[in-house]
Amino acid sequence: MDFISGEIIAVDKPLGWTSFDAVKRVRGAIQRRLNVKKFKVGHAGTLDPLATGVLIICTGRATRDIERLQNGSKEYIATIKFGATTPSFDLETEIDQTFPYEHITKDLIREILPRFTGCIMQIPPIYSAVKIDGKRAYKYARNGKEVELKAKPLVIEKLELLSASLPEIKLRIVCSKGTYIRALTRDLGEALGSGAHLTALCRTRVGDFSINECLSIDEAVKKISDCELSFPPEFKLP
Repeated sequence: MDFISGEIIAVDKPLGWTSFDAVKRVRGAIQRRLNVKKFKVGHAGTLDPLATGVLIICTGRATRDIERLQNGSKEYIATIKFGATTPSFDLETEIDQTFPYEHITKDLIREILPRFTGCIMQIPPIYSAVKIDGKRAYKYARNGKEVELKAKPLVIEKLELLSASLPEIKLRIVCSKGTYIRALTRDLGEALGSGAHLTALCRTRVGDFSINECLSIDEAVKKISDCELSFPPEFKLP
């Protein structure tokens, strides 16, 4: 592997890990393999700690490709529960309100989904990394401060109802960069005359990278440790 010219490593980010945690683990393995104290490693597209799935990690000169990789369409499998909301729209925070959900049916859900496909405007969650006056929105939220977030354009290519065991459903979502599945969950709950929050989320594809091709973090570290090293022609060993 030529980490300097650049490698792209797709990993399945574990539940509870930040994207930075995954990058840090991979970077550490590369630094040990190359016997260096610093090395450039980045990722294309942040995943929340409570989400799992495809995280693309780039090394060396391949970090130049991060923006291109981030622009690829993404696919998610989302598990959504109706009847209650949380401030973060997922399980990071406790339930703050409950709502009726008995009126929700599979047919009603299928009727609503087309409203959220195509080019839409979406207001990001307050518990997000969106910057407001140079400060991350989630920092305001955790301090109990209310701020106004502006709606942003995005594209949702597909919304497919995979299963429904109400009040919980499972959706397959294919969408553009910048889509917040937690915000989509909020909006679906409101459209159905209820509330909703995300109980599980797996990113199954980023561009051409599928979950089936991903390495676990341990597999990625082992591959790095065991690989045969190569270097760009201009590189000189010390």
